[in-house]
Amino acid sequence: MALNATPAAERIHIGFFGKRNAGKSSVMNAVTGQDLAIVSEQKGTTTDPVYKTMELLPLGPVMLMDTPGLDDEGALGELRVKKAYQALNKADIALVVIDAVEGPSKEDFSLLSRIQKKEIPYLIIWNKEDLLAEQTKEGLEEKKRETEALFFKDEGRGFEDQRGCREPMIWISAGKGTGIEELKEKMAHLLVQEKNSRQLVGDLIQPGNMVVLVVPIDKASPKGRLILPQQQTIRDILDNGATAVVVRDLEYKDTLEKLGKKPDLVITDSQVFARVSAETPVDVPLTSFSIVFARYKGLLFPAVAGARALEKLRDGDRVLISEGCTHHRQCGDIGTVKLPGWIREYTKKTFEFCFSSGTEFPEELENYQMIVHCGACMLNEKEMRYRISCAADQGVPITNYGILIAYMHGILERSLDIFGM
Repeated sequence: MALNATPAAERIHIGFFGKRNAGKSSVMNAVTGQDLAIVSEQKGTTTDPVYKTMELLPLGPVMLMDTPGLDDEGALGELRVKKAYQALNKADIALVVIDAVEGPSKEDFSLLSRIQKKEIPYLIIWNKEDLLAEQTKEGLEEKKRETEALFFKDEGRGFEDQRGCREPMIWISAGKGTGIEELKEKMAHLLVQEKNSRQLVGDLIQPGNMVVLVVPIDKASPKGRLILPQQQTIRDILDNGATAVVVRDLEYKDTLEKLGKKPDLVITDSQVFARVSAETPVDVPLTSFSIVFARYKGLLFPAVAGARALEKLRDGDRVLISEGCTHHRQCGDIGTVKLPGWIREYTKKTFEFCFSSGTEFPEELENYQMIVHCGACMLNEKEMRYRISCAADQGVPITNYGILIAYMHGILERSLDIFGM
């Protein structure tokens, strides 16, 4: 990925949800002006969530998510519905597509309940307006009012947002292309127009500072490129007028001697944390990429508390090690090999290690005594906060790679000093 490209985790995630044949794929194609999703009269054409990154004005860089129908049937259908609901966990905007001819269903009401519980900005899209019975303009408007009124019956099915207003709604025809521009404008207004205050390291450094990044190159490293956390950190340093010095752990000590001045900050890969800490002067701030991303994704405070739960683990306890991406496991992989080894060595106990990756984060967590998460560079903030809340709700301590490694090596306090903790 180019350094100036917007990573998927930093894009606005827009999900299209609804029943089979409500027109989700057609609406997504109409919004983008491209045939991104397969459209068919046959129910259940979309069997897995479809993800597409693009620039969509006036929103900017987005990740579009087309999801399976929520009324899918059978054992396989249940799995598809589960996948659709999982997409809600990362949605910044939820677009509820309803067949205007058929009207709302129990699946639509159930979906809206979940969306409101998660406090996701949403828009109800009445699709297939062109297929309503031909009638006068006044008659058509009356038909729309009757359809919308189904949402506000006194049977516990009516919904209001936090402002006490009825749902934002729009009538369109994806097939005819009517109402699409208005739809995009409404989507833009759904997002709270606030300046994003989250920064990786920009608020920790000053223009003219020198930041040393320690990047080990081993068998587990991707060939010919840097991984995303390293790319994003370098870009953030440059954007803030500072200097980034990138070095392998093998040359790190020698590089410090050649620099002629002490760096203003050192950020290291977690797997060489102990060695880099020993070689870094005590008056030089030190942290890791994983810890920087823990703060960026909202995990820092619970992860610090979660690391201490390591002392309470007993022989036979289950530890979930979770990664946000799916990559080919190499010999000496940090998540599946090195980290379990370090945990066993530190505790002198035997645990049952379980692993998850990508979107496959377990919903039921009660059977785990601890969760160790990666830096979550491939997950957006909403998805990471969902995972944190799941752990908190079920009483399972959660930490992350860098924080736990720093804790086990006795350098956690030092690695957090730069954040004022």
